[in-house]
Amino acid sequence: MSNINDKLPDILSDAVLKQSVEMPEGTTKVHGIDYSKKEAVDMRASDLIANMKNMGFQASALGQACDIIDNMRQWRGKHIDDLSEHDKKGCFDDKGYQKTTIFMGYTSNLISSGIRESLCYLAKNKMIDALVTTAGGIEEDIIKCLAPTYLGDFTLKGSNLRDQGLNRIGNLLVPNDNYCKFEEWIVPILDKMLEEQEAYVAKHGNSCMDANQDVESPIWTPSKLIHRLGKEINDESSVIYWAYKNNIPVFCPAITDGSIGDMLFFHTFKSSPQQLRLDIVADIRKVNSMSMEASRAGMIILGGGLIKHHIANACLMRNGADYAVYINTAQEFDGSDAGARPDEAVSWGKIKAEAQSVKVYADVTLVLPLIVAATFANGKPLNIKHD
Repeated sequence: MSNINDKLPDILSDAVLKQSVEMPEGTTKVHGIDYSKKEAVDMRASDLIANMKNMGFQASALGQACDIIDNMRQWRGKHIDDLSEHDKKGCFDDKGYQKTTIFMGYTSNLISSGIRESLCYLAKNKMIDALVTTAGGIEEDIIKCLAPTYLGDFTLKGSNLRDQGLNRIGNLLVPNDNYCKFEEWIVPILDKMLEEQEAYVAKHGNSCMDANQDVESPIWTPSKLIHRLGKEINDESSVIYWAYKNNIPVFCPAITDGSIGDMLFFHTFKSSPQQLRLDIVADIRKVNSMSMEASRAGMIILGGGLIKHHIANACLMRNGADYAVYINTAQEFDGSDAGARPDEAVSWGKIKAEAQSVKVYADVTLVLPLIVAATFANGKPLNIKHD
């Protein structure tokens, strides 16, 4: 029986019906979920993610992200009793074993959204070791304790909203009155902080303004300001409240780029000639030192821009992170740091060449609830893996 190739011109046979190579044994086959099966009905998040790994595209990246997060949470090193005094640094679990220091970064829009509750859960249960956010990530968290944010629409006309005293964040609406409530709440705290600062300087002299890491001293840094605000808000719905309760540092290198900056600016006129001082150098030393002391370092970056680079640059100080999960919608064609894939960070030494890393191209509000449900909140005991 003749083959169709025998009757085709050679150019067509070579171009259209070129013979394939054999796929290597064990190559993953693409497949999805068969919802006709009983086990596919109303699946747990962890089972859903497991079934998405072989779908391809961003579903596979999402599955890889969950695997990396599980691995960074499960790793354990030496017991603290087996370390010299010099090496007793970094993060340890409740049994005294070295664990991955997990840095999580998030942009302010995520606090404005319902992702705030997921972040609050992680801070409340001490599942992360350091947070990095923008000024909006702090003030919107506090403002939500004072008044709600509302669901609106992306198409609402800006000029109409301006006339109504409403601020739009995507399809979310924040009444201007919320910021007035924030001002009323924060100004007395800034007054008290300035009073404590001046009393401390009067007692110890101007040299005490040098950078220091003592959380209790009123020589303020952005992270110590946030620690104080978390204490003062005293609201269990707040991310920074739980960070305060669990002594999780919250770094905000652009603390003045938002309503907090407005309040600090206004406060300089009210308090003149004395002014509240924030030492940003002490905080860069603190976050970089956390990275340098980490036995292993993991990055979970929700969004881009400053929060992404601040964590990655801290990990440069230890020659790169061991684990990295990026989630954002930015593309790399414009050379932005937000759009850069993990491999670009490898070239800078911010992620180790052998690290486990992935970028998920997705809106964080779509995928983070799935990730948290499938990993941090899956209800299963950690499968601890000792070196």
